[in-house]
Amino acid sequence: MMSRVLTVLIAGLIAVGPVGVDVASAQSRRGDSPLVSQFRQDRAREEAREGQRISARDVVRRVSAGREGRMLNVSERGSGSTLTYVVRWEYPGGRISDITVDGRTGRILGER
Repeated sequence: MMSRVLTVLIAGLIAVGPVGVDVASAQSRRGDSPLVSQFRQDRAREEAREGQRISARDVVRRVSAGREGRMLNVSERGSGSTLTYVVRWEYPGGRISDITVDGRTGRILGER
């Protein structure tokens, strides 16, 4: 029984894929210097600790709950009270969708 649970858990983790943000490519797209990027990361951690935002990892968990397929990437849009995350999701069969999530509440705002 335990080995079956472990197998299902591992299969689920593999299906979801990596849960993180590709920091290097995000920096290059924005043209940020390492110092600016570090400031953004520090600020994001501080906001998460203060309860002003949820983490990208929590966003991915919420999006993947009950949804088949896998996450391709996650990106942040806006800041402060207008912060949203956009999760690019691939459904079985290859359809790709962008799922927008409120960065403060974790509520899914829409999908297209």
